[in-house]
Amino acid sequence: MKEAGLQGLEAVLAIARRGSFRAAALELGMSTTALSHTIARLEATLGVRLFNRTTRSVALSDAGRGFVERVAPPLAEIRAAMDMARSRSDRPSGLLRINASALGGREIAPLVLAFLRRYPDMQVDLVTEGRLVDIVAQGFDLGIRPADLVPRDMIALPLGKPQRHAVVVAPGWLATRPVPPTPVDLPVQDCIRIRLPNGALLRWPFERGGEQLQIDPRGRLTLDEAAIARAAVLEGAGIGFFLEQEVAEDLAAGRLIRLLEDWTPPRPGFSLYYPGRRNPSAAVAT
Repeated sequence: MKEAGLQGLEAVLAIARRGSFRAAALELGMSTTALSHTIARLEATLGVRLFNRTTRSVALSDAGRGFVERVAPPLAEIRAAMDMARSRSDRPSGLLRINASALGGREIAPLVLAFLRRYPDMQVDLVTEGRLVDIVAQGFDLGIRPADLVPRDMIALPLGKPQRHAVVVAPGWLATRPVPPTPVDLPVQDCIRIRLPNGALLRWPFERGGEQLQIDPRGRLTLDEAAIARAAVLEGAGIGFFLEQEVAEDLAAGRLIRLLEDWTPPRPGFSLYYPGRRNPSAAVAT
């Protein structure tokens, strides 16, 4: 039963999981035509139809459902055994996919370059985006996000130094306005609103001497990209709320002025996280 090898079994499970030949072909890295031929050969060998197909949809047949139920568990064990064997390799190879926020990507970039120099058989695909994705569902090996955003079912490792928030304005903005002594004195109508990756608007968190509070910005400008927000604050559009690293050079050069520094204590930095598999790949374990 050459046609019922691992490739054919993986093809059946991928189509059942994705619900379409096109999506399954993309996941498996093969053409739709090649995938269709693989399934046709397997169905011919088994003597049963595994999928009911129309021009618009594909679904498991009764025989296909029974086949998937019996095949999926042992195939998962085979994958685990192969992962374990690969993890014991002294020379990691293959592709390592990482999903990170833009700032997290900048944080890990030097480590990625050092990793590639050390392991010449490895490739790294670093994808940076604002939204928080399910790294397992999207096919990533690792994720990098602020520690408080890491999903609870992941194994997380601290990465880099602690972070601080920074409330900043342009010098010209302060020329005609008083310096707010506490967060409650902030003119919320002049505070630029921040849209988070999940669509919610950030309430600015503050803490001093055990006292915690949050401020709800009411400014007319709402942004979801730190670089654009920084440019807006530099132009005097209002008060901005950033991670300290994002505006450190502007503060040092005097282009921006920091407010309420004693209300923004250090917070946990980034974490590198991955699924809690028993046998991670050699690349991840490294």
